[in-house]
Amino acid sequence: EDDYTPTTSRSTQTDNFTITHVVASVTTRAQTRQQKRNDDRQVDRSCDEAQQKRNGDRQVDRSCDEAQHKRNDDEQVDHSCVVEPPQSHIMDVSNDHNMIVPFTWEQLKQLQHQDKQTKHMISHIKDFNDYFLEDNMLLKKSSPPVPFVPKGRIRSDIIKIYHDTPANGAHFGRNKTTHKIRQRYFWPNMIDDIRNYVKSCLPCLQNNHLRQKPPGALKPIKPPEGVWQLLTMDFHGPITPTTKNGNKYIIALTDVLSKFVITKAVRDCTATTAARFVTEEVILKYGTPKCILTDNGTHFTATMMTELLKNIGVTHLYSTPYHPMTNGQIGRFNATMDAKIAALSNEKRTNWDEQLPFVTFNYNTSIHTTTGQIPFELMHGRSTTTINYTFTRPRASIKIKSIFININRTSKN
Repeated sequence: EDDYTPTTSRSTQTDNFTITHVVASVTTRAQTRQQKRNDDRQVDRSCDEAQQKRNGDRQVDRSCDEAQHKRNDDEQVDHSCVVEPPQSHIMDVSNDHNMIVPFTWEQLKQLQHQDKQTKHMISHIKDFNDYFLEDNMLLKKSSPPVPFVPKGRIRSDIIKIYHDTPANGAHFGRNKTTHKIRQRYFWPNMIDDIRNYVKSCLPCLQNNHLRQKPPGALKPIKPPEGVWQLLTMDFHGPITPTTKNGNKYIIALTDVLSKFVITKAVRDCTATTAARFVTEEVILKYGTPKCILTDNGTHFTATMMTELLKNIGVTHLYSTPYHPMTNGQIGRFNATMDAKIAALSNEKRTNWDEQLPFVTFNYNTSIHTTTGQIPFELMHGRSTTTINYTFTRPRASIKIKSIFININRTSKN
């Protein structure tokens, strides 16, 4: 209406001067409104700029706050990274009672000389017939001789090493844990301390299940004449959840005589997977067994498996249908394995396949209840060297040192 564009056309009915003034007047009102809108837009832009400035100021404030927090964190880190002078008592290194503190042979000796009871025993060693001194270290007379562990945190650390850690413990039971520790250390009431610790272990309580023997007479398999004569094999699963690597089954093989176990986490339970396991993990690493006992599952009765075992000269035996106890030894191991990999896995248990080798290793290097022997030693004829959180007794260096002393004495005479 008022905002039309003025035109200058001559009229035959009005004077040109009048038209010019009217148009000028209308144009002035239109321009006034246009100017007002322009002013409003300018005000809006000014408000926007002011708002942006305030937002920028807030951003700067936040950046300043973050920078200040970072400086505070850096100062905190710098403060926490200050290395304190080493303490004479190694168990004072940390206040975290869940942390395992490694120690050396010399540090254990130092702890002995700091403990009142142990110092008294060392000073009056002739009064303690079950102990002796070697290189100023108090040892218990046993086979083999083991160091005496004084009171303190070191005792609980040793129990944690041989019960909690994946490499040396894997949360096996009281008997296996006790046997491992007794082979290396001694202190009074050690068995009670180990039993109480294992009974109160939270991962063990959460994952171990009570097992009852099934009713009926047991018909055991006739014991083989030697190691690697009779093996049992089975798939276990599907295990939930599936791991990050896509594995949801475990294939396991046990030597009936030695109780030595071979395991592998796999994605399926097919005959192809079983054949590959027998070839790559069993035969190419340990040699050809005499017999393998399996159930009647299609993954073991398939032509691929029967032809493979026939070609390499292995007798394939099958368990009695609907009687899983015929192959019960591998089933018993599967039940043990479930609890141990669960105790070592993360909260979501998506890495159980990564813990499986540790569980298998600890099973093979721990004393077996049935045989009273260690499966690894029966299988290989030697003991294994485990991952140490401690440094073992330097028997060889001490013996060599004593030989040189005797030689020097002889030469002087």
